[in-house]
Formats: sequence, structure tokens, C-alpha cells
Amino acid sequence: QVQLVESGGGLVQAGGSLRLSCAASGRTFSNYAMGWFRQAPGKEREFVAAISRSGGNTYYADSVKGRFTICRDNAKNTVYLQMNSLKPEDTAVYYCAAAIATFVSVPIKPTQYDYWGQGTQVTVSS
Repeated sequence: QVQLVESGGGLVQAGGSLRLSCAASGRTFSNYAMGWFRQAPGKEREFVAAISRSGGNTYYADSVKGRFTICRDNAKNTVYLQMNSLKPEDTAVYYCAAAIATFVSVPIKPTQYDYWGQGTQVTVSS
């Protein structure tokens, strides 16, 4: 069992930045690929970014590419999502998730993930 706790959400103006953190506990963090997803009201949960177990491979949704950066610190059991140049359409609840995965894989589908955090709200005002 892996427990995930997100933090760092909040209210920011368009063009601003936020950094989300997701702290993991319970199992060996480096055994899991990690991902960030988001869900806006009335919409399905969508993929944002993912990172492989070692951190060597990353993948981003087209909508955030060039603005968001995912990274991980396996020594601190934490994955981060740096969000720059935020837009009102980035407003959503952001979830981190952990996937049992091969060393290099970067899962992008929600069904590929085994554990989820409770989510943190990000609101971008225009």
C-alpha cells in the first residue's frame, strides 16, 4: 500500500506559477512511476504529466508542454509539478498517482495507476 499526499495548490493569477508536491509513504518510492492528473468540474480526469521510476523519462500532455515540469526526489519520496505561465483553463483538482511499472515506462492512462492521492485544488484567475 502506498499513501500519497498532495500539497501546494491554491489561487493564482493568470501567468503566475505554483509548485505542487506529492509525498509518498508506505512502500519503496523508487519502485513506482509517478503521474499527475487533473479534473475540472464536469469533466473527466485527464493526464498532465508522468515520470519514470528513475526520473530519466518524462511525458507531458500537449496542453501543458513547455509550461509544466515534473520531477522527483527519490531520497525524499516526493514528486513535484512545477507549473508556470498558468492559464484559467488549468483550473482543476490535481491528483498525483503511483504506478507499478517497468524501470523506464511512463504510464499516461489513469487505469495504469495503482494508488491515488486525495487531490489539491488549483484555481487560476483571469
